[in-house]
Amino acid sequence: MKRLNPPQQRAVNTIEGALLILAGAGSGKTQVITTRIVHLLKEKRIPAENILAVTFTNKAAREMNERVGGMAGRLATGIVISTFHSLGVRILRRDIRALGFKPNFSIYSTSDQAGVIRQAVRERDIDPKKIDPDRILWKISALKNRLIGPKEFAPDRHDPLEVATAAVYPRYQELLKGFNAIDFDDIIMLAVRLLQTTPAILSHWQEHFRYIMVDEYQDTNASQYLLISLLAQKHGNICVVGDDDQSIYGWRGAEVQNILNFAQDHPGCVTIKLEQNYRSTGAILDAANSVIKNNQLRTDKALWTAGGKGREIDLIVAESEEDEANRVVEQIMLEQYREKLRWSDLAILYRSNAQSRAFEEKLRLERIPYVVIGGQQFYERKEVKDAIAYLKVIDNPSDEASLLRIINFPRRGIGDTTLIKLNQWSMNHNVPLYQTMERAGEIGDISASCRKTVLGFHAMMKEVMAGFTNHNMGAQVNTLFNRLRIEDELYRTLNDAPQARKRIENIEQVVNSLAAYEAQNPRGTLSAFLERISLMDEDKPAEDGKEQGTNAVTLMSLHSSKGLEFSHVWLVGMEENLLPHKRSIEEDPTVAEERRLCYVGITRARKYLTISRCQTRRKYGAVEGRLPSRFLAEIPEHLLNGVTTGGGDTSAEPKDMAADFFARMLAE
Repeated sequence: MKRLNPPQQRAVNTIEGALLILAGAGSGKTQVITTRIVHLLKEKRIPAENILAVTFTNKAAREMNERVGGMAGRLATGIVISTFHSLGVRILRRDIRALGFKPNFSIYSTSDQAGVIRQAVRERDIDPKKIDPDRILWKISALKNRLIGPKEFAPDRHDPLEVATAAVYPRYQELLKGFNAIDFDDIIMLAVRLLQTTPAILSHWQEHFRYIMVDEYQDTNASQYLLISLLAQKHGNICVVGDDDQSIYGWRGAEVQNILNFAQDHPGCVTIKLEQNYRSTGAILDAANSVIKNNQLRTDKALWTAGGKGREIDLIVAESEEDEANRVVEQIMLEQYREKLRWSDLAILYRSNAQSRAFEEKLRLERIPYVVIGGQQFYERKEVKDAIAYLKVIDNPSDEASLLRIINFPRRGIGDTTLIKLNQWSMNHNVPLYQTMERAGEIGDISASCRKTVLGFHAMMKEVMAGFTNHNMGAQVNTLFNRLRIEDELYRTLNDAPQARKRIENIEQVVNSLAAYEAQNPRGTLSAFLERISLMDEDKPAEDGKEQGTNAVTLMSLHSSKGLEFSHVWLVGMEENLLPHKRSIEEDPTVAEERRLCYVGITRARKYLTISRCQTRRKYGAVEGRLPSRFLAEIPEHLLNGVTTGGGDTSAEPKDMAADFFARMLAE
């Protein structure tokens, strides 16, 4: 408590009722949250099982658990610190029978959903060439985030996508339920439905969680908002922490109004602003404040620091994207040498992932180590999904998406024609696909060889499932993979030994991951392991790389940079139609979320910030002129350390161009 400033201490000591903590970037909110939880445990003697803390990533939840455990010791035993989706699963595992599911339901990934949605599309006679099934799935996801089920959805009859969605959505949900499966968006929606429709279940969870805290509240969507509101309704002890100026995920359903309206939704709410910044210099914060104050709908606050002004912000005006990359990388080399920095202290942030190409080429040329954030995650790789699918079928034979994935991996000669016939027989006789395989002998129009293969596959899986136990799971799975001769399959199909070895190593890591899980959780089950994988959010590789000691310059999008910080930051591509993005300008002329994105980028820098823009860029091979971003005009000129241009000019003329351009836009 002694290490906290007065507003932070007040936030920790405000225990009863509704509390809104508006925590600006770098204001020490994690320390406040953890200290407040420990204060509840040690000083107020609130039992750990009555406290719930919710955040958005598994990494954040782990770190919070570790901090609280280190500060509170045994008093923290039984506390729930989790992501929204882990909370939803906790509720569903206990009570989902009330919705007609079995407790061992599967959680379908995006690729699993794709198979189900395509089956529903086929059954509804919708031409996938006219209406892409992935677009229907995206629409269903958006509806679920707003708690709109198949019965509540009223489509626009003039919109072909909405008409198709209205036809497919009910069947998609029926298929999922038939497989005893839910998708990721169902987790929150079904948890809310349970609480809304079953008073006894709602009362149980309200009594269980008497004190609730929510981190990153500005990122909540409609379903998450309602879930927390229902849980907090009885006791009213709800504390939310967030910053409306860092709400940058509207494209995936986040609603900034949730935090803007919190005090109005909770009469008597106490609001505390954390405005002292412990990360950035005064110049960087002044630039960030000058940009974000131009958003009309926001809470009034301004970051400040006791650490001094620091260096002004450099502005690079380059002739082209190649020139921009050359100048940025030259400056990176100079800064790294002059200040004796690690490469990992430096980051290049951009609005669009496509911008990374020129910087990658220059960094490679200069032999500077770098990492590009946004690559494929481990559990999204095909060979890993194939391996995990075997585990899912062992755990839940009704999981037909996984069953279809493994039936011909490794290749057994079971082709699409056979699969279609099996599926058709399954539907006609209302028999689950797994049981249909056992009765393949009753399906007359399957060839004798295919029938034998299908029966052999079913017999093998039945044997594996019968003998599978929750002890030495890693060894059992390794034995299964050896029996399947997956290594031989990968070498044969890829015809590329190095690539095959990489994929085999990934398969090996699945076994290693399961074995490590067992070691850490002696009473763990295969269901729990698969649940953990399903709930894994896309934790940023930059963070993982840092934890492993990787010393490399980080290249990442502004969206990926939230929550991170670097000693030196290069915010590149500060141009109209790039930042703010053209699509965002068309959707929202106020570009409020794009301005927040710019604000997030600026506040990632601790000591030093460079902003760059290009006078021209190539588009489909042709060179086109570029205009400076309106956000550049919002930064006071005295905060800029002059301008370097392609011709070496250090005048402020490009800054004046930005101001003139923005003035013309306002006049229009």
